Amino acid sequence: MRPVRETDLYKPVKAMLEAQGYTVKSEIGSADVVAMRGDEPFLIVELKTGFSLALLHQAIERMKMTDTVYVAVPEWKGRAGWKAFCANRILCRRLGLGLITIKPDFSAADIHLDPAPYQPRQVTARKHRLLKEFRHRVGDPNLGGSTRMKIVTSYRQDALRCLAKLGQGPCKASGVASSANVARARSILAADHYGWFERVERGVYGLTPKGLEALGHYCKEIAELANA
Repeated sequence: MRPVRETDLYKPVKAMLEAQGYTVKSEIGSADVVAMRGDEPFLIVELKTGFSLALLHQAIERMKMTDTVYVAVPEWKGRAGWKAFCANRILCRRLGLGLITIKPDFSAADIHLDPAPYQPRQVTARKHRLLKEFRHRVGDPNLGGSTRMKIVTSYRQDALRCLAKLGQGPCKASGVASSANVARARSILAADHYGWFERVERGVYGLTPKGLEALGHYCKEIAELANA
């Protein structure tokens, strides 16, 4: 099969708009497609064989002429394509752009998003989690931009405090919470995400062999937390 060309996308887009009562013409000035319907503001469609920064730049440039600008691209393929499409749809929404996709056989075009001013909506729960983590984390133990390194979270810091306390010997969860100043010590010890802790008797926890090994491995981090 030959590669898809931008000209392949024009006919299905034109047919869809004409079915909605628009008069459609191509290559008007710098715009790929211009459509008009009665006294309504005209719209512009930018055609591209795939999402790219250049496409978004062009579409934003067309917004200097009209608020109604769409980008039109071939329909996604496979799960990875769908995932990328969803991310690009969010981006178009935030930019105030409309979004059209064209079927693989060029038989039809579908509108997935109409142009509209973006109104950001904060997710309160995420905001609170972020602020809670920021306030609870001690110091700045990570390197910004890290992708293949383990991130030191406030949860891990609390687990290290519990590790240091139990390094002195088995202790009740309530004792760890008060001595190590870790309010969530009981849940950390019970969950044991790092394999460091074990319950030696009812309500009493100690260190596993892995925990004893971690006690020596993370001695520097433990000391920094103690001095913070």
